[in-house]
Amino acid sequence: MTKRTILLLSTLMSMLLGSAQDYALKTDLPTVYVETFDGKGITSKEVYKYCKLHYVDEDGLVTHYDSVSIRGRGNSTWNMAKKPYKIKFNEKEKLLGKGYAKAKKWTLLANAGDKTMMRNAVTSALGRRTSLPFNPAAKFVDLVLNNVYQGTYQISDQIDVRPHRVDITEQNYPLGQNDNITGGYLLEVDGFHDGNWFNTTTYRAPVRIHYPEDDEIEERQTIFIKNQVNNFERLLASDNFADSLRGYRACVDTATLIDWYICTEVSANIDGFYSTYFYKDQSNPRFYWGPLWDYDIAYNNDERVRSEQQLSSSVRSLMVDIAYSGSRSWVRRMWEDEWFQKSVYNRFKQLMDDGLVEYMQNTVDSLQDVLSLSQEMNYAKWGINRKMYHEMVLYSSYEQYVSDLKNFIADHCAFLLQAFADRKPLEPTPPFEPQDYYYHIVNAKTMKAMDVTGTNVVQNTDDRTKERQDWMVRKVGESFMLINHGMDMALNDPTTGSVGPTENVGTQLNVAATNEEKSSQLWKLIPQGTVGYYNLENVHTQHVANLHGGNAADNTPVVSYTNDSRNSSSMNRLWYLVPNGPLSPEDSGIESIEPEYYALAYNPQTHFLHFGSETPEALTFTVQVHSAKGILIGTFTASEGFSLQNQPKGMYIVSWKAGRKTRKLKLER
Repeated sequence: MTKRTILLLSTLMSMLLGSAQDYALKTDLPTVYVETFDGKGITSKEVYKYCKLHYVDEDGLVTHYDSVSIRGRGNSTWNMAKKPYKIKFNEKEKLLGKGYAKAKKWTLLANAGDKTMMRNAVTSALGRRTSLPFNPAAKFVDLVLNNVYQGTYQISDQIDVRPHRVDITEQNYPLGQNDNITGGYLLEVDGFHDGNWFNTTTYRAPVRIHYPEDDEIEERQTIFIKNQVNNFERLLASDNFADSLRGYRACVDTATLIDWYICTEVSANIDGFYSTYFYKDQSNPRFYWGPLWDYDIAYNNDERVRSEQQLSSSVRSLMVDIAYSGSRSWVRRMWEDEWFQKSVYNRFKQLMDDGLVEYMQNTVDSLQDVLSLSQEMNYAKWGINRKMYHEMVLYSSYEQYVSDLKNFIADHCAFLLQAFADRKPLEPTPPFEPQDYYYHIVNAKTMKAMDVTGTNVVQNTDDRTKERQDWMVRKVGESFMLINHGMDMALNDPTTGSVGPTENVGTQLNVAATNEEKSSQLWKLIPQGTVGYYNLENVHTQHVANLHGGNAADNTPVVSYTNDSRNSSSMNRLWYLVPNGPLSPEDSGIESIEPEYYALAYNPQTHFLHFGSETPEALTFTVQVHSAKGILIGTFTASEGFSLQNQPKGMYIVSWKAGRKTRKLKLER
């Protein structure tokens, strides 16, 4: 038998026999032995009980602590079978060694509702990846209480004010007459209304004052910090709330605000607004956000999301839309600020580009290795598929829970990238500047493309392989000609008789032999709105191209129609131009040589596209990548390559034109 198997069997036999143990390691993790003075268990989360604590590190070295106190902790977690605890030393102890706090109070998290037991630790690592300066410790141990093995636990920081925790100015106690009471303060929006708390005046958020502590804080400190929080809310609710100097941003540290919010969304923590920590330092007018705390039901690990929101999971949800109340009202108001919208998207895009998903998944893998042996013992006691709280799913193996967490991180981050982009204020549609592409002219209402039947112009289902849906846009003076690739004829307004913006409308558009001298073939592309739409206005008739009746059916005519104030709002009149491959050499005037032997390769592990060729000097053509919906994802020169790493899963279309040949293929990300 292996050493691992012998260790497991020995420990399990000891658990079954209930025999007293020497202070030895249970697994390859440190082991913490707690022995209460009365030999009885911990039954209260308010009253401490005296105990001895013996800490056995990874090398088997034992440190003994006398006169330690222990009690239960947590709110809903205290009601679980595997219970969390708080320990308190008589003197400050550097329990976890160099780089960690020296403190009296520490927590022993059971992570009972999280079958991976690592969600809090993963979130602490997520905080370290961002600008958040204070992130709770995550040291995993095996716990033995009164000679009875309790399972895998996590030693973590008590959230309080001191070096290596929330490292802000500690106020004097007792307070002097002239002491500076502007900070520090540690606060929490606390839905449980614990401790010394107050409701804010504007949004009625329950704010708890953690520091100064309940038995040390004076009334003038309470009044000061209440006024500071209420002033922040007043500015947030004001008409000038989005002003950087007169609005809420004058009261907050924007870097930690944005990163705290992003971490709340990445983790999909339904309690992220119900419990929100923030703090204020001395002589600093701004509130800072964090630390991140209590994430065991995050990352799609709470079935109440499904039952209360009618969702199958939180994969495709924003917490600002579905999470419990608290600071959520603040964030919803912030989402009305264009600065906040842009900042959230830009920061998250930066984190994604810097490998956020890979970093988090690597963290999960590392923690799985750390917990490998200990979790086996833990679930021998507690059961791997036993429902402890509100778990979304139950599996029969630890590996399945870990895989579920990793998949959620990847899928949810892909969703967030698009969701944040959708909420980011769109830039005004720019004047159209044609590139060396064929374009599909797609109607904003039906998402169908301008096509040609006979010589009549109609709409049909968008098909990137149809040359009659490809249009070359050629600049002629201040106007444009739209030349159909399949017909080699120009878009034309054949209206006869008197013309004007509202006169003689309704004639079906057609294509005609190209003639730059004919104003009926010249068009203005007029930007509309903030979504990339254009009106196509004919120079001769002053009419705009309109989808007849807004009909969604194929072969619906495109007609010459009224030009008035509804141009920007009528979806029948709005079109967007989607690049669909480079122009042919005869259209572009640029000679293109197709390599004699070349191939496109796609790596499903790295999600990277690249070409290989025996004549790499000929890889000069431009390649386009579109989503299945026809949205241009990006372009690249064939000699360079392109990454789909940050794109959501789905089908993609890759197209290019080399020589006189157009090539297209589909691939699945």
